[in-house]
Amino acid sequence: MFGSNKVKLDKDVMAKVRRYAALAGYSSPEEFVMHALEKEIAKLEDADSEEDIKKRLKGLGYIS
Repeated sequence: MFGSNKVKLDKDVMAKVRRYAALAGYSSPEEFVMHALEKEIAKLEDADSEEDIKKRLKGLGYIS
C-alpha cells in the first residue's frame, strides 16, 4: 500500500495502530493509517485559509 515510501513510528504508537486497526476491522495497520491520514488531510483541505490550517495543526499538537 505504501510502496517504497516509509514512515517510522514509535514502537508504542505502532502497537496501538496494530491493536486499533484489528479492533476496527481494517485489513492491515497500513490501511488504518492511510484512512486516518486521509481523514485529517480532508479536514485541512476544507480549511478556508492558511491561518485555519495552522490553527488546526496547533490544536492537534503538531506545531506550537
